[in-house]
Amino acid sequence: MKLGIIGGSGLYDIDCVKKIKLIDIETPFGSPSGKFLLGEINNTEIYFLPRHGNGHTLNPSEVNHRANIYGMKKLGVTHILAVSAVGSLQKNLIPKDIVFVDQYFDRTKKNHEHTFFNDGIVGHIPFGDPICKDFSKMVFEQAEDAIKELYSADQNPPKAVKRGTYVNMEGPAFSTKAESNLYRSWGMDIIGMTSLGEAKLSREAGICYCVAAMVTDFDCWHPDHDNVSVDVVFKTMETNINTAKCLIEKTVNAFNHLERKCSCKDAGKNSIMTSPSFITEEVKKRLAPIVQL
Repeated sequence: MKLGIIGGSGLYDIDCVKKIKLIDIETPFGSPSGKFLLGEINNTEIYFLPRHGNGHTLNPSEVNHRANIYGMKKLGVTHILAVSAVGSLQKNLIPKDIVFVDQYFDRTKKNHEHTFFNDGIVGHIPFGDPICKDFSKMVFEQAEDAIKELYSADQNPPKAVKRGTYVNMEGPAFSTKAESNLYRSWGMDIIGMTSLGEAKLSREAGICYCVAAMVTDFDCWHPDHDNVSVDVVFKTMETNINTAKCLIEKTVNAFNHLERKCSCKDAGKNSIMTSPSFITEEVKKRLAPIVQL
């Protein structure tokens, strides 16, 4: 098994990584967010990719999720831990908390870019449970350990939250108050702009996916807090990044003991609806790293 890590806003490198080489991958779906870093953490190889590119040059709508996940799959990655900055839609989820998403609500306009199965092939993945439960459980436990290691009880430590529903909005602008309050009335927990596409494509590619959603703000609904802005996000981000780096190191250490018993790896190949006789050689070649046809 191989572990891939997708870094979110502010997480462009990881201090504890011994850098081995940068790998440039081109895909049938265009260019990924940047070069993939092959590195080692405590003698375990990982692949790291900053979602928004080095220096945060890609806005959420510009991130090529298909190329990013295709590249991870081509490198042999079996599990992806994504780190994502999010806004809270609930009073009990405060800045610096870590939410381990287990559900999504899609408010994007990019469904056609969140699948490998188009242009000559049709597939329908099971997505009722969009996150790998086994992998997410393991990473959640590492988050709890990281918080205990980094914070004392009198420091008002953040908490790791085992589940939550992530609203994936389009961006790049933040929500209006009307939107934010509507999502709250629906019982949504957090809001972001990137994770859903990664989760869908990882499932199609047979990759176990988990996202550690790092709360940076209260979106714009909270009457006692300023509206979300880049300044507000940056104030929390430094602490979140330190927590994320500790979480990643602990996850890598625990990854060597993880057994893969889930069904994620077979989701793509069991979802093809197109008759084999209608699948062209071009489609087979294009999707060869993703699914065997």
